[in-house]
Amino acid sequence: MDEVIERAVLRVIESMHENFGEQITVDDMARTAMFSKFHFSRVFQRVTGLSPGRFLSAVRLREAKRLLASTSLSITNISHQVGYSSVGTFSSRFTYSVGLPPSKYRRHMSVTAQLLTAGGQHPPGTVTTTLHGEIVSPLPDRPVFAGLFPDQILEGRPVSYTLLDRPGPYVLENVPEGRWHLIAQSVAAGRDNAIHYPPGGDEALCIARHGPVTVEAGGAPQRADVRLKPMRPLDPPVLLALRDLLAARVPPGTPV
Repeated sequence: MDEVIERAVLRVIESMHENFGEQITVDDMARTAMFSKFHFSRVFQRVTGLSPGRFLSAVRLREAKRLLASTSLSITNISHQVGYSSVGTFSSRFTYSVGLPPSKYRRHMSVTAQLLTAGGQHPPGTVTTTLHGEIVSPLPDRPVFAGLFPDQILEGRPVSYTLLDRPGPYVLENVPEGRWHLIAQSVAAGRDNAIHYPPGGDEALCIARHGPVTVEAGGAPQRADVRLKPMRPLDPPVLLALRDLLAARVPPGTPV
């Protein structure tokens, strides 16, 4: 039965990629999956970690990243192509998810460490703890990003993050009280040892999601081990632009 459900969800995700510029409703998706509307929404969330609407939004923003990086289309044109009737709404959602406004993403295609660190600052007096563990990856010499996010998608600023030169032990410090999802990603390098990305910038080739991790104020440090796996169509698109941060972690002369 799980295979049947996954195939149904994949049909919907394929339809999203083919029709992201259209006004797709949950009813439309449920018909594609051949499930009732309410059953479909439950199983889609179970399989992907996101609601159907949230996943569709991620598909649209991922396509917007590609168009910004690979075409000279105006931001207004791109926003309409990916299904937004309001450029203002598109720009605000893009900025939140990717970490940069569309115009800056087109120029730089990556957030800076300063921007991510600003997202991890907590009000004075916030009680925090530490999350640590081991990251295992099929790409043993590639840099790894690991961060804590409110949901099961790599978007927006993490509450805490780290960058590793390669898989191994990690520590996330100053983790505030709450329920967080640990997401780790890695990318591959080409023959020149530079990190190579598909059009649009910084898609992860391997990813891991773990959680939710419940952090209590003043709680003891927690451990979470994760294993990176190649991304599948069922995984939500990576939206946070980490291109330069990961590229900077590739040591000179690293073997491919």
